[in-house]
Amino acid sequence: MANPLRGEVIRLYKNLLYLGRDYPEGSAFFRERLKSAFMKNKDVTDPEHIKKLVGRGEFVIKELEALYFLKKYRAMKKRYYDPET
Repeated sequence: MANPLRGEVIRLYKNLLYLGRDYPEGSAFFRERLKSAFMKNKDVTDPEHIKKLVGRGEFVIKELEALYFLKKYRAMKKRYYDPET
């Protein structure tokens, strides 16, 4: 019997994999860490625990987006403003 949360977990994995392309330490580093995190929890079958893990993954997505926005903001600020101010 297939788990009804399987599609949500796969979507989360794909989103994280997509966001990992711009990771500061490299996409290969991010991909290895992502795979190990998902493989560590591959045997979880309790739907409530899976929902908690998916929630944690959504939080990581928000943190990555904030990291990327901050990176872009700093690059823009450095490009357009005088560094002495």
